[in-house]
Amino acid sequence: MPTDIEIAQAAKITPISEIAASAGLQPQEIEPYGYDKAKIKLDPEVNRSTDLGKLILVTSINPTPAGEGKSTVTVGLADALKLAGKNTMIALREPSLGPVMGLKGGATGGGYAQVVPMADINLHFTGDFHALTSAHDTLSAVLDNSLHQGNPLNLDPRRILWKRVVDINDRALRHVTVGLGGPTSGVPREDGFDITVASELMAILTLSTDLMDLKARINRIVVGYTYDKEPVTVADLGVAGALTVLLKDAIKPNLVQTLAHTPAIIHGGPFANIAQGTNSILATKTALQLADYVVTEAGFGADLGGEKFLDVKVPLLGKTPDAIVIVATIRALKHHGGVALGDLNDENIEALSAGLENLGQHLTAMNRYGVPVVVAINRFTADTPQELAVIKDYVAQFGATAYTTEVWAKGGEGAKDLAQAVIEKAAQESDFTPLYQPNDSATDKLNAIVQTIYGGETVVLSDKAQKQLKEFEARGWDKLPIIMAKTQYSLSDDAKKLGAPKDFAIHIREFVPKLGAGFLVALTGNIMTMPGLPKHPAALDIDIDEKGRITGLF
Repeated sequence: MPTDIEIAQAAKITPISEIAASAGLQPQEIEPYGYDKAKIKLDPEVNRSTDLGKLILVTSINPTPAGEGKSTVTVGLADALKLAGKNTMIALREPSLGPVMGLKGGATGGGYAQVVPMADINLHFTGDFHALTSAHDTLSAVLDNSLHQGNPLNLDPRRILWKRVVDINDRALRHVTVGLGGPTSGVPREDGFDITVASELMAILTLSTDLMDLKARINRIVVGYTYDKEPVTVADLGVAGALTVLLKDAIKPNLVQTLAHTPAIIHGGPFANIAQGTNSILATKTALQLADYVVTEAGFGADLGGEKFLDVKVPLLGKTPDAIVIVATIRALKHHGGVALGDLNDENIEALSAGLENLGQHLTAMNRYGVPVVVAINRFTADTPQELAVIKDYVAQFGATAYTTEVWAKGGEGAKDLAQAVIEKAAQESDFTPLYQPNDSATDKLNAIVQTIYGGETVVLSDKAQKQLKEFEARGWDKLPIIMAKTQYSLSDDAKKLGAPKDFAIHIREFVPKLGAGFLVALTGNIMTMPGLPKHPAALDIDIDEKGRITGLF
């Protein structure tokens, strides 16, 4: 079997102008980036349909380190819907170079369920992440320059929230000192780097409805506090216009295609374990205006990306999902049942049965929202009929049905049954009910997430977090939605607690106010906003020959 990149390199790609036309876009509505990708213009003069298509949200159980194929199933399902005669589009996030060069890999699907050009999308694509990095670090430079030029805003260097970013996993940059080298080199202070996808600018880009909303949100970013403990914003620094200029193209959604030539919009890339984990409002909304069915995904498990999509994105999008697909693999369920990563290919009904509790918690959590739910079993070659039967019997206890998908090997043909089920589920009446109300307290929101979504018992706030909530209440920030920054590998905040742990507490060590994005980030456990590389990073296996042909990119 050829590798993902070999399949992508052998594919016949349709000119992007033809893909745009098939999606209902006029030539003047796109800006081609070469032969096979384009930006979709933000033209207020273009009148698109107010009748939005059906929205299908793909999420998953808690994954293994390699991921469970959520993007692959998303692509395969969309291609299957197209095979069923439905006008379909995909809305996905852009890959970050961190996991591409690290461990998890890219985010373009796999096998015969991919979006292309795969290598371009996984690497520099249309430059959106570079623009975000440049804008973010421009703000850092302006902030440090203000300190150097007499500190007119009375910023306390010890209370600066705004770190620098780079789109690579680099643990050595988590904590740094800047401003060394004498009086001409700035004011010495402690600083650090986050990965670009954790930048508030990434969150803002994906939650903005237009260019002016982007600028307004940038103005609201809190970069730090004065010596009097008053917040300092980008509006105080006066550079929102310049940052918006740097992002004027990055805010435009990107149009590509699947191997089956289904139109795909790929835009924005916040991680779901440290940010909101969904593609942009503009990408999803544009797809909904153009297609009858839109398949989208939310990062990591339903406890992270799924919950954040439903409680943070949906209110801004103005459209609730018509069906939810939870992706599960036998491999991951056996891992949750206690099997070591090196033994996942061996049949183990006992471990599989034990690990099914993880899927059960996600089914319970997603059923809570009042939207029809189905399960997609992303089948691997080592999976046995007996293991598949065990999952299907278990899922039936929750009033749901599990469908075996083989999209990696067969593309859309491998998800025909799932597609038909999604069509039927999306036609049903649903009664979407959010997890919490906007005026609920931060503590109530936290407990709702922990108890209902994670199956935990309570939330424990550090002294610092308790003090912060009191300060936020005094400033009127305490009613903002919550973004939990939590490990993706467990329902708890301990990555080693697999399956469906009970009676656990989630420990919040501190909050980070992100007023531009419009939420509070709750940092749990030892979650890092700058990942590190593994012992054998993927970068060691990537190469290129004299003809420019890339190898090793999955």
